[in-house]
Amino acid sequence: MRHGLDRVIAVTIAALLSTTLVLVAQGGASVPATYHPTTNYVPPKTPWGDPDLQGIYTNKDENGVPLERPNELPAQEGLSDREFRRIVTERLERARTAAPGIGGAAENPTGAGPAHWYETLEAQNHELWMITDPKDGKMPPLTPEGQRRVAAIRANRGRVLNNPEDHSLYDRCITRGVVGSMLPVIYGNSYEIIQSPGQVAIRYEMIHETRVIPLDGHAHAPEGVRSYMGDPRGHFDGSTLVVETTNFTDRTAIGVNGNGTPNSTDLKLVERFTPVDASTVRWEVTVTDPKIWTRPWTFAMPLKRDATQAVFEYACHEGNYAMRDMLSAVRAEEKANGKP
Repeated sequence: MRHGLDRVIAVTIAALLSTTLVLVAQGGASVPATYHPTTNYVPPKTPWGDPDLQGIYTNKDENGVPLERPNELPAQEGLSDREFRRIVTERLERARTAAPGIGGAAENPTGAGPAHWYETLEAQNHELWMITDPKDGKMPPLTPEGQRRVAAIRANRGRVLNNPEDHSLYDRCITRGVVGSMLPVIYGNSYEIIQSPGQVAIRYEMIHETRVIPLDGHAHAPEGVRSYMGDPRGHFDGSTLVVETTNFTDRTAIGVNGNGTPNSTDLKLVERFTPVDASTVRWEVTVTDPKIWTRPWTFAMPLKRDATQAVFEYACHEGNYAMRDMLSAVRAEEKANGKP
């Protein structure tokens, strides 16, 4: 199953990025480190009068941009447009070179997929990292509870995963969470926004989830009603769609493919979808979880309208050979060791 490689690939891309970023020259700052568009663009209206954001979007060209500022770059660092393009171009070439070997060439002849998958790393990126607040581009410090939960995850790395429940929600084709569903990876970066009077729906290609966001102003569901994707409520602030989501479980995390720092049931996400021009929406997310982080934090990226990136079927369960093979390998090992 393709998505079984994603964690390896994500780590590899991050490493390639960090290696490239140390080459940044000092001085000549002209390109901001993060995506801060200014616009007076006014989108068209739907027949019922809401700003019209409908369409198919992708953030494939942001693949490889890290959520946090790489340690090699000082906070607030800018650089010339030439240096910026050089960094992204070198990152592309390094990724293309490494792609065939990711996953092991002998065991997996296709590696991490064909080289053209990495054309999404062309010199079109809008930022060097995504976090806009705090200003240093880093997640804020963890609370003691957050530190405990992260330490527990690290302690479990490398242990035998005996049962389906031992695997991540993503490995089991259940969810990547709200944030993980839209952070870009090597494929499946298509999203569709659909509107009707009183609600907005967002379809995600990978895992194939759909969020239905009411705009009628009624309260969130009772506290005891919780889900992996939470309970969203939306409204328009001018041309910006603002979505507040609460009522999460504590079984998801904030990061690529739903991996990363685990959230608590106190998690609240506030997303802002702001039309920048006829082909771009800025997606900004403020993460508030007082049990995990010492303060809220915000990240942002552009979503590009692109009708050629239609949402394909993601038949994850039907092709999830990774789960079957991993579990059968454990059973075979147990049998070899004489365990009944």
